[in-house]
Amino acid sequence: MAEGALFDLAGNVINVLGSFIAEEIKLALGVKTEIENLKSRVSTIQAVLLDAEKRSSQNDVIKNWLGKLKDVLHDADDVLDDFSTEVLRRKVMSGNKMTKEVRIFFSSENQPAFCNKMGHEIKAISERLNAIEKEMMAYDFSRSLVEPQVMNRADRETYSFVLKDEVFGREHDKKKIMERLFDDSGEENISIIPIVGIGGLGKTTLAQLVYNDEDVQTKFEIKLWVCISDIFDVQRIIKEIVEQLTKRQHEGGLEILQNKLREELNGKKYLIILDDLWNEDGNKWRRLINLLMVGSRGSRIVVTTRSTKVAEITGATSPHELEGLVLEKAWPLFVKMAFKGGKEPENQILVALGKQIVGKCIGVPLAIRTIGSLLYGKTNVIEWQSFLDVKLSKIAQQQNDISSTLKLSYDHLPSHLKQCFAYCRLFPKDFRIDVNTLINLWIAQDFIVLEDPRQRFVDIGREYFMELLWRSFFQDVEIDVLDNIKSCKMHDLMHDLAILVSGMESAILNSSGENVIEKVHHVSFDLVDSSSQFSIPVANKRKIRTILAASVGGKLGNLTCDALISNLNYLRTLDLSCLGLHVVPHSIGELSHLRYLDLPENRDIVVLPDSITKLLNLQTLKLYRCSSLKELPQGLKKLVNLRHLDVSACTKLTHMPLGLGHLTSLEILTWFVVRRGGSKASSYSWYKKKQAESGGGLSELKELGNLGGSLFIRKLGHGEDDMVECKATNMNQKQHLQELKLSWNEEWDDGETECYDEMSLEGLQPHPNLKALELNNYMGVRIPSWVSSLTNLVKLILDENER
Repeated sequence: MAEGALFDLAGNVINVLGSFIAEEIKLALGVKTEIENLKSRVSTIQAVLLDAEKRSSQNDVIKNWLGKLKDVLHDADDVLDDFSTEVLRRKVMSGNKMTKEVRIFFSSENQPAFCNKMGHEIKAISERLNAIEKEMMAYDFSRSLVEPQVMNRADRETYSFVLKDEVFGREHDKKKIMERLFDDSGEENISIIPIVGIGGLGKTTLAQLVYNDEDVQTKFEIKLWVCISDIFDVQRIIKEIVEQLTKRQHEGGLEILQNKLREELNGKKYLIILDDLWNEDGNKWRRLINLLMVGSRGSRIVVTTRSTKVAEITGATSPHELEGLVLEKAWPLFVKMAFKGGKEPENQILVALGKQIVGKCIGVPLAIRTIGSLLYGKTNVIEWQSFLDVKLSKIAQQQNDISSTLKLSYDHLPSHLKQCFAYCRLFPKDFRIDVNTLINLWIAQDFIVLEDPRQRFVDIGREYFMELLWRSFFQDVEIDVLDNIKSCKMHDLMHDLAILVSGMESAILNSSGENVIEKVHHVSFDLVDSSSQFSIPVANKRKIRTILAASVGGKLGNLTCDALISNLNYLRTLDLSCLGLHVVPHSIGELSHLRYLDLPENRDIVVLPDSITKLLNLQTLKLYRCSSLKELPQGLKKLVNLRHLDVSACTKLTHMPLGLGHLTSLEILTWFVVRRGGSKASSYSWYKKKQAESGGGLSELKELGNLGGSLFIRKLGHGEDDMVECKATNMNQKQHLQELKLSWNEEWDDGETECYDEMSLEGLQPHPNLKALELNNYMGVRIPSWVSSLTNLVKLILDENER
């Protein structure tokens, strides 16, 4: 488990116990006493956890003690989740109100089997904690609930320097690479230029500088960027190149792909960047390079690698060896990261200490960024001197070992950010991480803590992400047209650090089952063989909380899917994206602790099982590009904790389920499909009634005041009834909504269509915070006056066809 995560886990257990005690539920006397005792015991232990976790790195006895404590706290968290889930189920059954029936559920006069079971389990956990508490007394821990302080977002002047990724001190390196790109004096038509250096020096950044240079844009017909990383698979690399060239997906074996490659590259001057090459097998390299030798004279292949041996295998005569920044070049980068406003301080003692600290970073930009951000805003000379003498002195002799330097920045994070970072170990190296997905994964594991009930989880999660981004735990961000961060990557060294700090808590598994893990809670996997019967090779599947299909190369059969999720009693996150599923098994409803269910791009799923409505804890349901899906379960309104519902590109979806408006926790609703009826609805009252029984109208949006992100309302009608429904949406109250897309039916009936459409659009007036508005198949002549009130609007699209 990531350092500091136990502190937060204990805090979560304390909060749940406190809510049970304060809840308007009359607990059985024995159960209430056990809950109060357990809360007191966990609070006592939590007070020493920060000190215990610090000392565990040098003391195996304390490390083992923390391991036992972790197991107990996880079990306590699971039992309490059982408890709260059953209470929630009773509330939903009785209309989501705390009725008398629910209040007496746990009373001493009415002790059902479930209550007795919970009482026994809580008592057993309390006894285990009692033994752990007795052991704790021998270690003489200091008691503190004060964590490292992280400046919040309001204290930052800007994050733009991270997003723009300003580069310092690489002008000379760029010039040298550019000279070799355009040097035609050699005998070879196609030459290879390796950039070699240790991790964190900025090899990829230098390659990006060259790749995006204006001269490169004009002098090469074709530019391609391929990230290679750990696995050197010639067919995969060629497939990616072909798909970049043709801008569409390609299937088939290497023979088909290489023919298409030659067709696209033959006789053309190209630049290909092969980033992060690790392959030391000369035969594999020759197989790849022989396929690429079809360009015209002047074509270039730039390779970035940490290994001089890899550079030699490429056959290049002289690699460009990237070195650390000299002090004169490194200092401006440190100043930008460490001092407010990016200005050198007047205090020359701080300047002198800062230059000594930069010297310890051996010119590695990634280390300079992380250490600089760690010291940001600190102006106390004694604090800087202590950091230099105590922290950095321990790693002074470890030249080229940047991981120790990076861990300093990790050590100074508060526990909630530590566990968020460590969780990213589940993504493969060089994986492009969708930021919204990452935040939802954090939410599912209870990593996101709201200080005020009026806050939205997605907003606090984004603040967590920005704090980590500012400290260079993430990089290579991708920005959308609304200036939001869409995705990011982790530097290889940061990924290695995530592996280190997550320990045995997380693992990436493969379909061969070779890497069996005994005490793992979070797993991701790669199906490399579509015929394999994949299973989780873990001794105790009950402990698994996360299953991610982060990198998938095969398909998962429906029977295998059912077997995969069996016995995963406490699973909270399940990602089965892009696995070719035809059916979601009915057994999914048994995963009562599930918070996150990801099923996108399973294009053969027609319906979801009704059992999915039993998942009362579900927060995120993603069905993106389930293009055969016709409807959502009618009982979806039972999912009272649902915050994120993604049905984008579910093109066969005919309507939204009745009662969607009850899901007032919804923060993201990507698509809303208006039930059919259109302008003829008033003439066919029987038809309208039938539709109402199965689908909800636009008025369902009225109470969904927390909606944010992008909302696409499809299949709007052109009639009078449609106009009335539009007014009932309360769109002007949805202050978090950034993008609104509206699409009307392509069919209309009479000359009043223009008038009705104009009034419908008038009724859909959004909040002034809206940044993007798109209208498709709008038959009105006028644009409503409220458009001028959208002072934050940066994107307006009018189109006769739905995008």
